[in-house]
Amino acid sequence: MSSRNIHEYGELFAKYLEARKAIFLDKLGWHVSEADGMEFDQYDTPQCRWIILHEYGEVLGGARLMPTTARCGIYSYMLRDAQKGILPDLPRDVLFFEAPVEHSVWEATRFFITDDVSAKRRFTIRHLLFNKMIEAGVAHGATHILGIVPYLWMRWSRPMGVTATPIGAKFEIDGTQSQAVLFSTGTYEA
Repeated sequence: MSSRNIHEYGELFAKYLEARKAIFLDKLGWHVSEADGMEFDQYDTPQCRWIILHEYGEVLGGARLMPTTARCGIYSYMLRDAQKGILPDLPRDVLFFEAPVEHSVWEATRFFITDDVSAKRRFTIRHLLFNKMIEAGVAHGATHILGIVPYLWMRWSRPMGVTATPIGAKFEIDGTQSQAVLFSTGTYEA
């Protein structure tokens, strides 16, 4: 979904932002923006793409993709802005190297699966969501995707065939152990 075609999906975008609030604010207790029962931030701009998995309009999971070339006011993308000290809740040393600004590198954020997805279906939904995220990235020229993931990422990514390279030290976001990772879109097997 993009800002250009959001009108084609009825209430799905609002339901997606409501699901993000339920996960990131209500469940995880992150310090994120919220209004009218929806979670959003300065990176939800026309430059990003939203991946929303749903069944009959009920959100199962989602992710947000942002090109590392994005700019909106003082903001670029989350990892780069953390390095610049613009995001006080994230460490400035979040990456081992300077955050890239390249058309072929995109950032993934707000990756989630709702609590309504049963334990039996979680692997399938996670795999499908990741696959759709990669497809969207590749469709926009991404050869690599970086992002902040829970430190346990490696445990649940290996069975999906995802190899990610840690590109930053482990740190804590509002009680969640996290780490920045990078993976090549060409090495993922759908």
